[in-house]
Amino acid sequence: MTPPPVPPPRLPRLPRRLRAEAPSWTETTDVCVIGSGVAGLTLALNLRQAGFHVTVVTKVRIDDGSTRWAQGGVAAVLDPLDTPEAHARDTRIAGVGLCDPAAVEVTVTEGPERIAELVHLGARFDRHADGSLQLTREGGHRARRIVHAGGDATGAEIQRALHQAVLRDPWIRIIEHAMVLDLLTDAAGRTAGVSLHVLGEGVEHGVGGVEARAVVLATGGMGQIFQSTTNPSVSIGDGVALALRAGAAVTDLEFVQFHPTALFLTGEAAPEPAPDRDEGEEVARSARQPLITEAIRGEGAYLRDHSGERFMTDVHELAELAPRDVVAKAATARMRQQGRPHVWLDARHLGRTMLEERFPTVTGSCRALGIDPVTDLVPVAPAAHYASGGVRTDLRGRTTVPGLYAAGEAACTGLHGANRLASNSLLEALVFTRRIADDLAEEKPEPGAPELSGTEGWVSSTTSRAPLQEAMTAGAGVLRSESSLEATAEALTALGENVSGRPRPATWEATNLLTVATALTAAAHRRRETRGSHWREDHPEASDDWLGHLHLSLGPDGRLDTTWESA
Repeated sequence: MTPPPVPPPRLPRLPRRLRAEAPSWTETTDVCVIGSGVAGLTLALNLRQAGFHVTVVTKVRIDDGSTRWAQGGVAAVLDPLDTPEAHARDTRIAGVGLCDPAAVEVTVTEGPERIAELVHLGARFDRHADGSLQLTREGGHRARRIVHAGGDATGAEIQRALHQAVLRDPWIRIIEHAMVLDLLTDAAGRTAGVSLHVLGEGVEHGVGGVEARAVVLATGGMGQIFQSTTNPSVSIGDGVALALRAGAAVTDLEFVQFHPTALFLTGEAAPEPAPDRDEGEEVARSARQPLITEAIRGEGAYLRDHSGERFMTDVHELAELAPRDVVAKAATARMRQQGRPHVWLDARHLGRTMLEERFPTVTGSCRALGIDPVTDLVPVAPAAHYASGGVRTDLRGRTTVPGLYAAGEAACTGLHGANRLASNSLLEALVFTRRIADDLAEEKPEPGAPELSGTEGWVSSTTSRAPLQEAMTAGAGVLRSESSLEATAEALTALGENVSGRPRPATWEATNLLTVATALTAAAHRRRETRGSHWREDHPEASDDWLGHLHLSLGPDGRLDTTWESA
């Protein structure tokens, strides 16, 4: 079924290549992996098992991505009383009709073995006295199937284990403080590497190239397009922007999950500093909102409004453990109704021992801001958390551009549909990075002769960043409507006219933000229904007419093209 046509709003023209200096250095590898979170590092280790030389490029330091902030854990069927079919059912329910059944099947069936491999690498998950893994529940799960580490420090433990394993392998080259710019291709249009800028290498603001047989985008999310996000400052959406400029398709960008319980800040926390400031320039970056893991609600914490009412009990049969989109929408609606900027998380009845031993990260974050969850209600509000969409891939991680792959949050494998089920993201990264490595091992691509021209295109001014975040939050955040999205599109178009920026990391990031925000706004405006983490106030119900996927690509003229695929 094809949905009715929707006249598109006026949107900015986007560059097909970033403006940059000519490359001043090159190096060669077999596979270039962009990103150093769980997807990037797991893939690097899998590729080494397949015999490839690997170069991992990361924007800041190897541990500065989103993985180390993941609190809840990894979802997998590890309880004898649980089944892959049950995990698949919960995943499909959360995805509201848009999950790819094949992607769900391979993830829930291959996931337990991937976790066993992670344990073999040295990841220390929490265990009972008898040695069995501790399992908990999170929103949308009808069984205990979440493994965790350090109570609520799962991401940090996984990152530690992967980092140490990578450092033990001399054939994995790490390039830190590097920003990837554009894809390099050979004469046949096949991926042949990337252009990138490495701080401190080559001439000042110089650009180089990494020639490779294949490139994998594992760049994480895009939370920085909003004013409030749980994502770190590096989460710009660089991989999605690069893929669009390279001619790849992106899918399901309208489905951005807002975590319902980010710790509400009232100015105590300053935005993370920008790494590229010169000539006195200030670059706006969203503060990373501390996350209050869903697992604390899995252990029995409640959500209350400002009258003290547990409002989720009348919204969903799972109450506080409903899928994240349901909880975020209910919290936002209650905040609007009461004219308050947050709701309350009540964990006081869990007791000091449970909170300090099971949730040390949450307890520490709250206490650092003068809130003690043992005795106090904790102010929480939804914040941009996870992009269910991304660069479109098949079941082996291949994008629509030969030799270009994507994994982790940057990818859209079809697993999440319209809304990611809690703790499925780390599992997806573990499963699909193995599949990418297997595909490359079978294909054994030959190196091509890359085109290293980096003089085309344009870049935005850094002054566009703060107004872009403001426009996206106001019109394309948790609550959306035709009028709000058209206002966002108008603001983005105005920002797209300011392309006088000088090529450097801050302006490249600003351009990537504009690219990703434009694509998301186009998709959100096109989809006239409410489904999963896409909430249209003017179309409050899901519609079978929209049971499918919006694929976006960038045309030669810099305009976005949209195609429809029925689910």
